Amino acid sequence: MRTAVVRVDIDPSGRLTPAQLNEGMTALRGLADEAGVGVVDNNLAAMPARRREVQLLMTGTDAEAIKGSAVRLCAKAFDTTPAAGVVTYVSRGTDDDAHGVLSGFGLRGHIRRAPGEDGLDVVYVTLRKADVDRVPESRIHTALEASLNCEVRILLA
Repeated sequence: MRTAVVRVDIDPSGRLTPAQLNEGMTALRGLADEAGVGVVDNNLAAMPARRREVQLLMTGTDAEAIKGSAVRLCAKAFDTTPAAGVVTYVSRGTDDDAHGVLSGFGLRGHIRRAPGEDGLDVVYVTLRKADVDRVPESRIHTALEASLNCEVRILLA
């Protein structure tokens, strides 16, 4: 399962005091622990009033569902109306990460790993030619290499 980093602006109005921010973070950590969600430590009170953002580590692939869960947790913890921000994914270089990159382009493919001549993995990604006609191969290739941190070869079926 992929790990998403969900950013949530917990105080869009910028009205929470440092004490309220600290209480909210304590509450958020408790709620997050119960839900199996990680919280990246940061000092909200030191952030500019209109940029108080928490980062939650959540598992899943449905970005909208993950955002909704994150916003609900933050709303409960801070008693505010938080705003969901960007969702990115932590990459560990796994086949799940490769499939996640492909799904971001609306693609499905077959992933196979093999040791390269230097002993490092080479990931072979087989895609339908019609899919590559729709999404430039260079974009897919770049995204896969960045996510997997290894050599990627795209094969067309």
